Amino acid sequence: MPLPVIAIFDIGKTNKKRLLFNEQYSIVDEQAVQFEEIIDEDGEACEDLDKVSYWLKYSLEEIIRNKKFDLKAINFSAYGASMVYVNEAGEVLTPLYNYLKKYPASLAAKFYETYGGEERVCLETSSPSLGSLNSGLQLYRLKHEQPATFSKVKYALHLPQFISYLVTNQVYSDLTSVGCHTAMWNFREDDYHDWLRKENLLHLLPPLVSSDAAIPTKEFQNDIIAGIGLHDSSAALIPYLLTHREPFVLISTGTWSISLNPFNQSPLTISELQNDCLCNLSFEGSPVKTARLFAGYQHDQQVKRLNDHFNKAAGYYKQIQFNPVIATNLKRGLPGSPPIENRDLSVFQEFETAYHQLMLELVLKQQKSTQLVLNGASVKRIFVDGGFSQNLVYMHLLAAAFPELEIYAASVPQASALGAALVLHQHWNNQNAFKDLIELKHFPAGKDVLFVE
Repeated sequence: MPLPVIAIFDIGKTNKKRLLFNEQYSIVDEQAVQFEEIIDEDGEACEDLDKVSYWLKYSLEEIIRNKKFDLKAINFSAYGASMVYVNEAGEVLTPLYNYLKKYPASLAAKFYETYGGEERVCLETSSPSLGSLNSGLQLYRLKHEQPATFSKVKYALHLPQFISYLVTNQVYSDLTSVGCHTAMWNFREDDYHDWLRKENLLHLLPPLVSSDAAIPTKEFQNDIIAGIGLHDSSAALIPYLLTHREPFVLISTGTWSISLNPFNQSPLTISELQNDCLCNLSFEGSPVKTARLFAGYQHDQQVKRLNDHFNKAAGYYKQIQFNPVIATNLKRGLPGSPPIENRDLSVFQEFETAYHQLMLELVLKQQKSTQLVLNGASVKRIFVDGGFSQNLVYMHLLAAAFPELEIYAASVPQASALGAALVLHQHWNNQNAFKDLIELKHFPAGKDVLFVE
Protein backbone atom coordinates (compact mmCIF):
# COMPACT_ATOMS: atom_id res chain seq x y z
CA MET A 1 0.00 0.00 0.00
CA PRO A 2 1.48 3.41 -0.95
CA LEU A 3 2.84 5.51 1.91
CA PRO A 4 1.03 8.85 2.45
CA VAL A 5 3.59 11.68 2.22
CA ILE A 6 3.98 15.43 1.97
CA ALA A 7 6.65 16.76 -0.41
CA ILE A 8 8.67 19.83 0.56
CA PHE A 9 10.88 21.74 -1.84
CA ASP A 10 13.49 23.62 0.19
CA ILE A 11 15.28 26.12 -2.02
CA GLY A 12 18.55 27.30 -0.49
CA LYS A 13 21.20 29.49 -2.05
CA THR A 14 23.51 26.50 -2.49
CA ASN A 15 21.42 23.35 -2.12
CA LYS A 16 17.98 22.71 -3.57
CA LYS A 17 16.30 19.87 -1.71
CA ARG A 18 13.25 17.72 -2.24
CA LEU A 19 12.12 15.90 0.88
CA LEU A 20 9.27 13.53 1.56
CA PHE A 21 7.85 13.30 5.09
CA ASN A 22 5.54 10.55 6.30
CA GLU A 23 2.63 11.15 8.68
CA GLN A 24 5.00 11.03 11.68
CA TYR A 25 7.22 13.66 9.98
CA SER A 26 10.15 11.35 9.48
CA ILE A 27 12.06 11.87 6.24
CA VAL A 28 11.44 8.89 3.97
CA ASP A 29 13.07 10.23 0.81
CA GLU A 30 15.52 13.04 0.12
CA GLN A 31 17.24 14.52 -2.89
CA ALA A 32 19.64 17.46 -3.07
CA VAL A 33 20.93 19.20 -6.19
CA GLN A 34 23.09 22.20 -6.97
CA PHE A 35 22.99 24.43 -10.02
CA GLU A 36 25.69 26.67 -11.40
CA GLU A 37 24.85 30.35 -11.19
CA ILE A 38 24.29 32.46 -14.27
CA ILE A 39 24.89 36.19 -14.67
CA ASP A 40 22.47 39.11 -14.87
CA GLU A 41 22.68 42.00 -17.34
CA ASP A 42 25.36 43.64 -15.18
CA GLY A 43 27.55 40.52 -15.25
CA GLU A 44 26.80 39.66 -11.61
CA ALA A 45 26.10 36.11 -10.43
CA CYS A 46 22.49 35.13 -9.81
CA GLU A 47 20.22 32.10 -9.49
CA ASP A 48 19.38 30.08 -12.62
CA LEU A 49 15.64 30.24 -12.10
CA ASP A 50 14.86 28.27 -15.28
CA LYS A 51 16.84 25.26 -14.03
CA VAL A 52 15.25 25.47 -10.59
CA SER A 53 11.77 25.61 -12.16
CA TYR A 54 12.44 22.66 -14.47
CA TRP A 55 13.92 20.56 -11.65
CA LEU A 56 10.93 21.25 -9.40
CA LYS A 57 8.35 20.22 -11.99
CA TYR A 58 10.30 17.14 -13.05
CA SER A 59 10.82 16.07 -9.43
CA LEU A 60 7.12 16.48 -8.71
CA GLU A 61 6.14 14.31 -11.66
CA GLU A 62 8.70 11.72 -10.51
CA ILE A 63 7.07 11.53 -7.06
CA ILE A 64 3.59 11.18 -8.52
CA ARG A 65 4.75 8.32 -10.77
CA ASN A 66 6.41 6.51 -7.87
CA LYS A 67 4.00 3.79 -6.69
CA LYS A 68 5.71 3.63 -3.26
CA PHE A 69 4.22 6.99 -2.28
CA ASP A 70 0.78 8.54 -2.09
CA LEU A 71 1.44 12.26 -2.43
CA LYS A 72 -1.11 14.18 -0.35
CA ALA A 73 0.37 17.68 -0.11
CA ILE A 74 3.22 19.94 -1.28
CA ASN A 75 4.80 22.98 0.28
CA PHE A 76 7.86 25.14 -0.22
CA SER A 77 10.51 26.97 1.78
CA ALA A 78 13.06 29.26 0.18
CA TYR A 79 15.53 31.98 1.00
CA GLY A 80 14.22 35.50 1.38
CA ALA A 81 15.08 38.92 -0.03
CA SER A 82 14.53 37.71 -3.59
CA MET A 83 11.83 39.00 -5.92
CA VAL A 84 10.47 37.42 -9.10
CA TYR A 85 8.61 39.65 -11.56
CA VAL A 86 6.07 38.05 -13.91
CA ASN A 87 3.96 39.52 -16.69
CA GLU A 88 0.31 38.97 -17.61
CA ALA A 89 1.19 35.66 -19.30
CA GLY A 90 3.10 34.42 -16.24
CA GLU A 91 6.49 34.85 -17.89
CA VAL A 92 9.49 35.88 -15.77
CA LEU A 93 10.69 39.32 -16.83
CA THR A 94 14.13 39.66 -15.18
CA PRO A 95 16.90 37.54 -13.71
CA LEU A 96 16.49 36.61 -10.06
CA TYR A 97 18.80 39.33 -8.82
CA ASN A 98 21.20 38.33 -6.05
CA TYR A 99 20.33 39.88 -2.70
CA LEU A 100 24.02 40.72 -2.31
CA LYS A 101 23.95 42.83 -5.49
CA LYS A 102 25.32 46.29 -4.73
CA TYR A 103 22.54 48.83 -4.35
CA PRO A 104 23.08 52.30 -5.88
CA ALA A 105 23.84 54.73 -3.07
CA SER A 106 22.13 57.62 -4.86
CA LEU A 107 18.90 55.64 -5.31
CA ALA A 108 18.89 54.56 -1.67
CA ALA A 109 19.45 58.17 -0.61
CA LYS A 110 16.54 59.28 -2.82
CA PHE A 111 14.28 56.61 -1.33
CA TYR A 112 14.99 57.50 2.30
CA GLU A 113 14.88 61.24 1.65
CA THR A 114 11.48 60.88 0.00
CA TYR A 115 9.95 58.82 2.80
CA GLY A 116 11.07 60.57 5.95
CA GLY A 117 14.71 59.61 6.40
CA GLU A 118 16.59 56.35 6.91
CA GLU A 119 16.13 56.25 10.68
CA ARG A 120 12.37 56.69 10.49
CA VAL A 121 11.84 54.11 7.72
CA CYS A 122 14.10 51.58 9.45
CA LEU A 123 12.26 51.99 12.75
CA GLU A 124 8.83 51.67 11.13
CA THR A 125 9.82 48.63 9.04
CA SER A 126 11.92 47.09 11.85
CA SER A 127 14.80 46.52 9.50
CA PRO A 128 18.27 48.02 9.15
CA SER A 129 19.20 49.62 5.84
CA LEU A 130 20.57 46.62 3.96
CA GLY A 131 20.48 47.60 0.30
CA SER A 132 19.32 44.75 -1.92
CA LEU A 133 18.67 42.62 1.18
CA ASN A 134 15.67 44.93 1.68
CA SER A 135 13.72 43.25 -1.11
CA GLY A 136 11.18 46.08 -1.28
CA LEU A 137 14.01 48.29 -2.46
CA GLN A 138 14.63 45.85 -5.31
CA LEU A 139 11.10 46.56 -6.54
CA TYR A 140 11.69 50.30 -6.08
CA ARG A 141 14.90 49.98 -8.12
CA LEU A 142 13.17 48.16 -10.95
CA LYS A 143 10.57 50.92 -11.21
CA HIS A 144 13.11 53.73 -11.27
CA GLU A 145 15.91 52.13 -13.30
CA GLN A 146 14.03 49.88 -15.74
CA PRO A 147 10.70 51.59 -16.43
CA ALA A 148 10.09 49.68 -19.69
CA THR A 149 10.43 46.33 -17.93
CA PHE A 150 8.54 47.56 -14.90
CA SER A 151 5.56 48.54 -17.06
CA LYS A 152 5.11 44.86 -18.00
CA VAL A 153 5.02 43.58 -14.41
CA LYS A 154 1.73 41.98 -13.40
CA TYR A 155 2.91 40.53 -10.10
CA ALA A 156 5.96 40.88 -7.86
CA LEU A 157 6.43 37.63 -5.96
CA HIS A 158 8.89 36.66 -3.27
CA LEU A 159 10.79 33.52 -4.22
CA PRO A 160 8.86 31.07 -1.96
CA GLN A 161 5.55 32.26 -3.43
CA PHE A 162 6.88 32.06 -6.98
CA ILE A 163 7.89 28.44 -6.38
CA SER A 164 4.34 27.76 -5.17
CA TYR A 165 2.94 29.56 -8.22
CA LEU A 166 4.84 27.15 -10.49
CA VAL A 167 2.69 24.34 -9.08
CA THR A 168 -0.63 26.04 -8.36
CA ASN A 169 -0.82 28.74 -11.07
CA GLN A 170 -2.18 31.00 -8.33
CA VAL A 171 -0.47 34.02 -6.80
CA TYR A 172 -0.45 34.92 -3.12
CA SER A 173 1.69 36.86 -0.67
CA ASP A 174 2.85 35.40 2.65
CA LEU A 175 3.61 37.23 5.89
CA THR A 176 6.87 35.39 6.57
CA SER A 177 8.28 36.65 3.26
CA VAL A 178 6.81 40.15 3.42
CA GLY A 179 7.97 40.53 7.04
CA CYS A 180 11.57 39.46 6.44
CA HIS A 181 13.79 42.62 6.38
CA THR A 182 12.00 43.75 3.22
CA ALA A 183 11.35 47.40 4.23
CA MET A 184 7.79 46.70 3.03
CA TRP A 185 5.96 46.00 6.30
CA ASN A 186 5.14 48.67 8.88
CA PHE A 187 5.44 46.79 12.17
CA ARG A 188 3.86 49.68 14.06
CA GLU A 189 0.76 49.74 11.86
CA ASP A 190 0.71 45.98 11.16
CA ASP A 191 0.25 46.64 7.45
CA TYR A 192 2.19 47.42 4.32
CA HIS A 193 4.27 50.56 4.65
CA ASP A 194 2.76 53.67 3.13
CA TRP A 195 5.65 54.16 0.67
CA LEU A 196 4.33 51.25 -1.40
CA ARG A 197 1.00 53.01 -1.87
CA LYS A 198 2.66 56.31 -2.73
CA GLU A 199 4.83 54.54 -5.33
CA ASN A 200 1.69 52.84 -6.73
CA LEU A 201 3.14 49.38 -6.09
CA LEU A 202 0.50 47.71 -3.93
CA HIS A 203 -1.47 46.41 -6.93
CA LEU A 204 1.58 44.35 -7.94
CA LEU A 205 1.58 42.45 -4.64
CA PRO A 206 -0.83 39.47 -4.59
CA PRO A 207 -3.33 39.15 -1.74
CA LEU A 208 -1.97 38.20 1.66
CA VAL A 209 -3.28 34.86 2.94
CA SER A 210 -2.54 32.79 6.01
CA SER A 211 0.74 30.88 5.97
CA ASP A 212 -1.19 27.63 6.53
CA ALA A 213 -3.45 28.17 3.51
CA ALA A 214 -3.98 25.11 1.31
CA ILE A 215 -4.66 25.39 -2.41
CA PRO A 216 -6.11 22.57 -4.55
CA THR A 217 -3.81 21.76 -7.46
CA LYS A 218 -5.75 21.20 -10.67
CA GLU A 219 -2.86 20.06 -12.85
CA PHE A 220 -2.64 16.60 -11.29
CA GLN A 221 -5.07 13.71 -11.39
CA ASN A 222 -4.35 13.03 -7.74
CA ASP A 223 -6.17 14.97 -5.03
CA ILE A 224 -3.16 17.04 -3.94
CA ILE A 225 -3.12 20.31 -2.03
CA ALA A 226 -0.27 22.83 -1.97
CA GLY A 227 0.90 25.55 0.38
CA ILE A 228 1.86 29.07 -0.58
CA GLY A 229 5.49 28.78 0.56
CA LEU A 230 7.43 30.19 3.52
CA HIS A 231 10.59 32.16 4.13
CA ASP A 232 13.08 29.50 5.24
CA SER A 233 14.31 31.15 8.46
CA SER A 234 10.73 31.65 9.64
CA ALA A 235 9.84 28.09 8.64
CA ALA A 236 12.72 26.76 10.78
CA LEU A 237 11.13 28.34 13.84
CA ILE A 238 7.79 26.55 13.37
CA PRO A 239 8.72 23.17 14.94
CA TYR A 240 9.74 25.02 18.10
CA LEU A 241 6.62 27.20 18.21
CA LEU A 242 4.36 24.18 17.82
CA THR A 243 6.04 22.09 20.49
CA HIS A 244 7.17 24.66 23.11
CA ARG A 245 4.72 27.29 24.29
CA GLU A 246 6.84 28.54 27.19
CA PRO A 247 8.93 31.54 26.10
CA PHE A 248 12.27 30.66 24.50
CA VAL A 249 14.97 32.06 22.27
CA LEU A 250 16.28 30.06 19.34
CA ILE A 251 19.88 30.58 18.23
CA SER A 252 20.01 29.21 14.71
CA THR A 253 23.65 28.69 13.76
CA GLY A 254 25.35 28.40 10.43
CA THR A 255 27.28 31.01 8.49
CA TRP A 256 25.24 33.46 10.57
CA SER A 257 24.20 32.88 14.17
CA ILE A 258 20.69 34.27 14.35
CA SER A 259 18.97 34.78 17.71
CA LEU A 260 15.18 34.70 17.35
CA ASN A 261 12.75 35.64 20.12
CA PRO A 262 9.07 35.15 19.16
CA PHE A 263 8.02 36.28 22.65
CA ASN A 264 9.52 39.78 22.60
CA GLN A 265 6.93 42.29 21.41
CA SER A 266 8.83 45.48 22.29
CA PRO A 267 9.44 47.83 19.33
CA LEU A 268 12.93 47.99 17.92
CA THR A 269 15.09 50.88 19.10
CA ILE A 270 17.71 52.83 17.17
CA SER A 271 20.42 51.18 19.26
CA GLU A 272 19.12 47.70 18.42
CA LEU A 273 18.99 48.53 14.70
CA GLN A 274 22.58 49.77 14.83
CA ASN A 275 23.57 46.44 16.40
CA ASP A 276 22.10 44.39 13.52
CA CYS A 277 18.73 43.73 15.13
CA LEU A 278 15.52 43.48 13.13
CA CYS A 279 12.07 41.94 13.28
CA ASN A 280 10.60 39.14 11.19
CA LEU A 281 7.00 38.00 11.08
CA SER A 282 6.20 34.50 12.27
CA PHE A 283 3.86 32.19 10.36
CA GLU A 284 1.18 33.35 12.81
CA GLY A 285 1.80 37.00 11.93
CA SER A 286 3.54 37.97 15.18
CA PRO A 287 6.81 39.94 15.35
CA VAL A 288 9.94 37.91 16.02
CA LYS A 289 12.78 40.05 17.34
CA THR A 290 15.98 38.90 15.70
CA ALA A 291 19.70 39.61 16.11
CA ARG A 292 22.38 38.53 13.67
CA LEU A 293 26.04 37.65 14.25
CA PHE A 294 28.49 36.53 11.54
CA ALA A 295 29.84 33.89 13.91
CA GLY A 296 29.94 30.80 11.69
CA TYR A 297 31.93 32.58 9.03
CA GLN A 298 34.34 34.04 11.60
CA HIS A 299 34.77 30.59 13.16
CA ASP A 300 35.63 28.95 9.85
CA GLN A 301 38.11 31.66 8.87
CA GLN A 302 40.00 31.45 12.17
CA VAL A 303 39.98 27.64 12.23
CA LYS A 304 41.82 27.72 8.89
CA ARG A 305 44.48 29.90 10.54
CA LEU A 306 44.76 27.49 13.46
CA ASN A 307 44.99 24.46 11.18
CA ASP A 308 47.80 26.07 9.16
CA HIS A 309 49.73 27.16 12.26
CA PHE A 310 49.42 23.91 14.21
CA ASN A 311 49.53 21.67 11.12
CA LYS A 312 46.14 20.08 11.74
CA ALA A 313 43.75 18.53 9.25
CA ALA A 314 40.47 20.22 8.37
CA GLY A 315 37.83 19.17 10.90
CA TYR A 316 40.31 18.52 13.70
CA TYR A 317 38.46 20.99 15.93
CA LYS A 318 35.43 18.67 15.99
CA GLN A 319 37.22 16.28 18.35
CA ILE A 320 38.09 18.99 20.90
CA GLN A 321 36.46 18.40 24.29
CA PHE A 322 35.55 21.30 26.55
CA ASN A 323 38.16 22.00 29.21
CA PRO A 324 36.86 24.31 32.00
CA VAL A 325 40.36 24.91 33.36
CA ILE A 326 41.59 26.23 30.00
CA ALA A 327 38.45 28.36 29.63
CA THR A 328 38.78 29.86 33.12
CA ASN A 329 42.47 30.69 32.73
CA LEU A 330 41.83 32.31 29.35
CA LYS A 331 38.96 34.38 30.68
CA ARG A 332 41.06 35.72 33.56
CA GLY A 333 43.61 36.94 31.03
CA LEU A 334 41.10 38.29 28.52
CA PRO A 335 40.65 42.00 29.51
CA GLY A 336 42.70 44.23 27.21
CA SER A 337 43.90 41.33 25.05
CA PRO A 338 43.58 41.71 21.26
CA PRO A 339 41.11 39.37 19.50
CA ILE A 340 42.55 36.13 18.25
CA GLU A 341 42.50 37.20 14.60
CA ASN A 342 45.04 39.90 15.52
CA ARG A 343 47.26 37.69 17.66
CA ASP A 344 50.47 35.91 16.88
CA LEU A 345 49.39 32.28 17.29
CA SER A 346 52.80 31.33 18.66
CA VAL A 347 51.58 32.61 22.06
CA PHE A 348 49.50 29.42 22.26
CA GLN A 349 51.31 26.20 23.02
CA GLU A 350 48.78 23.91 21.36
CA PHE A 351 45.67 23.92 19.18
CA GLU A 352 43.30 23.15 22.06
CA THR A 353 44.11 26.33 23.98
CA ALA A 354 43.95 28.51 20.86
CA TYR A 355 40.61 26.95 19.91
CA HIS A 356 39.17 27.59 23.37
CA GLN A 357 40.31 31.22 22.99
CA LEU A 358 38.50 31.49 19.66
CA MET A 359 35.28 30.00 21.04
CA LEU A 360 35.48 32.14 24.17
CA GLU A 361 35.59 35.29 22.04
CA LEU A 362 32.76 34.09 19.79
CA VAL A 363 30.55 33.24 22.77
CA LEU A 364 31.20 36.67 24.32
CA LYS A 365 29.98 38.21 21.04
CA GLN A 366 27.04 35.79 21.03
CA GLN A 367 26.16 36.78 24.58
CA LYS A 368 25.91 40.45 23.55
CA SER A 369 23.96 39.66 20.39
CA THR A 370 21.45 37.33 22.06
CA GLN A 371 21.00 39.74 24.98
CA LEU A 372 19.54 42.24 22.51
CA VAL A 373 16.52 40.00 21.91
CA LEU A 374 16.28 38.86 25.55
CA ASN A 375 15.76 42.39 26.87
CA GLY A 376 12.10 43.06 27.61
CA ALA A 377 11.01 39.42 27.54
CA SER A 378 10.72 36.73 30.20
CA VAL A 379 12.60 33.80 28.69
CA LYS A 380 13.78 30.71 30.56
CA ARG A 381 15.25 28.63 27.75
CA ILE A 382 17.66 29.01 24.85
CA PHE A 383 17.64 26.40 22.11
CA VAL A 384 20.64 26.16 19.78
CA ASP A 385 20.35 24.41 16.45
CA GLY A 386 22.66 24.12 13.46
CA GLY A 387 26.41 23.58 13.44
CA PHE A 388 27.32 25.05 16.83
CA SER A 389 24.74 22.86 18.59
CA GLN A 390 27.15 19.96 18.00
CA ASN A 391 30.16 21.89 19.29
CA LEU A 392 30.78 20.98 22.93
CA VAL A 393 33.13 23.89 23.58
CA TYR A 394 30.57 26.38 22.28
CA MET A 395 27.65 24.83 24.16
CA HIS A 396 29.41 24.67 27.54
CA LEU A 397 30.64 28.25 27.21
CA LEU A 398 27.18 29.45 26.18
CA ALA A 399 25.66 27.74 29.24
CA ALA A 400 28.20 29.53 31.40
CA ALA A 401 27.45 32.85 29.69
CA PHE A 402 23.73 32.52 30.53
CA PRO A 403 23.75 30.79 33.97
CA GLU A 404 20.21 32.00 34.73
CA LEU A 405 18.77 30.23 31.66
CA GLU A 406 18.39 26.62 30.56
CA ILE A 407 20.59 25.96 27.54
CA TYR A 408 19.76 23.14 25.13
CA ALA A 409 21.36 21.79 22.00
CA ALA A 410 18.49 21.02 19.67
CA SER A 411 18.45 18.59 16.80
CA VAL A 412 15.75 19.05 14.16
CA PRO A 413 16.57 17.37 10.85
CA GLN A 414 15.84 19.80 8.00
CA ALA A 415 14.07 22.34 10.21
CA SER A 416 12.96 24.67 7.40
CA ALA A 417 11.43 21.83 5.41
CA LEU A 418 9.83 20.35 8.52
CA GLY A 419 8.26 23.71 9.38
CA ALA A 420 6.83 24.01 5.89
CA ALA A 421 5.33 20.53 6.27
CA LEU A 422 3.87 21.18 9.72
CA VAL A 423 1.87 24.26 8.70
CA LEU A 424 -0.20 22.07 6.35
CA HIS A 425 -0.74 19.34 8.97
CA GLN A 426 -4.48 19.88 9.37
CA HIS A 427 -5.04 19.65 5.61
CA TRP A 428 -3.55 16.22 4.97
CA ASN A 429 -2.60 14.41 8.18
CA ASN A 430 -4.97 12.94 10.79
CA GLN A 431 -2.15 11.80 13.08
CA ASN A 432 -1.25 13.61 16.30
CA ALA A 433 2.39 13.82 15.34
CA PHE A 434 3.80 16.89 17.06
CA LYS A 435 5.58 14.96 19.83
CA ASP A 436 9.28 14.11 19.81
CA LEU A 437 10.01 16.27 16.77
CA ILE A 438 12.94 17.95 18.51
CA GLU A 439 15.78 16.14 20.26
CA LEU A 440 17.15 18.21 23.15
CA LYS A 441 20.36 17.93 25.17
CA HIS A 442 20.68 20.07 28.30
CA PHE A 443 23.96 21.88 29.07
CA PRO A 444 23.92 23.01 32.72
CA ALA A 445 26.07 25.89 33.91
CA GLY A 446 27.61 23.63 36.54
CA LYS A 447 30.10 24.55 39.25
CA ASP A 448 32.94 23.13 37.16
CA VAL A 449 32.30 25.77 34.52
CA LEU A 450 34.06 28.85 35.83
CA PHE A 451 33.31 31.13 32.88
CA VAL A 452 31.18 33.50 34.95
CA GLU A 453 32.98 34.86 38.02
